[in-house]
Amino acid sequence: MIRAEVIVKAIEGRITWIQAAEILGLGARHMRRLRERYETYGYGGLRDGRSGKPRRKRIPTKTIERVCTLKRVKYADYSVRHFWEQVTEKHGIEISYTWTLKVLQAAGLVEKAPARGKYRRRRERRPMVGMLIHLDASTHEWIAGEPMWDLNVALDDADGRILHARFWPEEGLASTFSALRDVVGRHGRFSELYTDRGSHFCRTKRAGGSPADQQDGQVPRALRALGIRQIYGRSPEARGRSERAFGTIQGRLPQELRHAGITDYEAAQGTLPTVT
Repeated sequence: MIRAEVIVKAIEGRITWIQAAEILGLGARHMRRLRERYETYGYGGLRDGRSGKPRRKRIPTKTIERVCTLKRVKYADYSVRHFWEQVTEKHGIEISYTWTLKVLQAAGLVEKAPARGKYRRRRERRPMVGMLIHLDASTHEWIAGEPMWDLNVALDDADGRILHARFWPEEGLASTFSALRDVVGRHGRFSELYTDRGSHFCRTKRAGGSPADQQDGQVPRALRALGIRQIYGRSPEARGRSERAFGTIQGRLPQELRHAGITDYEAAQGTLPTVT
């Protein structure tokens, strides 16, 4: 545990300053000087040893205590980005995202992200909206205590904007045609539709295999009638854009629904960006 982490825990009140001194192997006078340095120069004063004028944007100790308390008590299941948006917009705390992340990590309230794995080059976005639409669904416990439903989402590849979102007990033909009718009706016809290889999207010769050359299902026929080309994702990595979007939605939407007091999916439909 680094020195800054121990001192942040002392500032927050989780350990005493005497205990912090014992953990760091410091004397009482040295620890008192570190505390005074922090109160004068802020978080950076713990490591850069500067003296002279106080930092103009020094974060008060009370702010650290409040931020840590809010994270632990009210926003424990929020991501750091989502939490930072809440405390700055709803609680009037003027802090940066980077500072928030560092303090929460130092306080042990947020784990440091693991090292990234193999680098995968991301496909370039389409240059104009309406060229490519991603249609996918995510099964998740969106409302605590309720069955896991699918959230069907259509988003534009060019800017990542969500054009349609709706809860369904299970995705299928009904959810697909609902999304197509909504997107085409409100935004007009688009050029291409990117989907997985679900049975309602295409027919395969064998389970997990490539789509058959001839597709005569209801969705392919409807797309041909509209003049929309269908593209099939070959793997979850190939659908990375929608997978990352669902990762963000799963980290935010359940908490927002809980704070809004919503306890059923019928009421939850009205909170989504677009509903048919």
